Amino acid sequence: MAMARDERAELVELLESLTPEQWDVPTLCERWRVRDVIAHMFSYDELSTLGALGRLLRNGMSLDRANIAGLARYADHSPQQLLAIARAHLQPSGLTAKFGGRIALADAMIHQQDIRRPLRLPREIPPARIATVLEFATTARPLRAAPRIAGLTLTATDVDWTSGAGPEVRGPAEPLLMAMVGRRGITQELTGPGVEVLAARIAGG
Repeated sequence: MAMARDERAELVELLESLTPEQWDVPTLCERWRVRDVIAHMFSYDELSTLGALGRLLRNGMSLDRANIAGLARYADHSPQQLLAIARAHLQPSGLTAKFGGRIALADAMIHQQDIRRPLRLPREIPPARIATVLEFATTARPLRAAPRIAGLTLTATDVDWTSGAGPEVRGPAEPLLMAMVGRRGITQELTGPGVEVLAARIAGG
């Protein structure tokens, strides 16, 4: 939970530095701008576990449709309003607080990189923090990493983390994580005999 709070605080610092134009830059999340990613993230903090389940039920148990519904609620919010919501939710709550805060941690880290990469604003992620997210991502169903990495060995070269068995995919922890969760154009930063397999799975959706 402490890691999640720290990750969200760093995300707020990033958002505070953005220009109005940067809030409308496309991110690695297809069809979503920076403002859309932030609206999506914090739309779940105001929901209890039952509230989140209700949103899923109303949208045919489709996570994609539930995400769109959550986004629509904040469609008219300005960057300053979204920033205020982010500041008010440094402490994860509702669904995002589950698994000891790991949902909030993984969500904030992945989406922060979704924003930073197109804006060319890299950062150093604390090793323990990203290793925790790498491990969680291997089994977290909403991230859909498990079928992408099945039968592969994943090895981070800058933190002490490895997972799986089979042809190896090696590289720094950040691109390894982003490839695991299906972001396109990232596998070129990785090496090993399993890279082509992982790239094909990402391309296939």
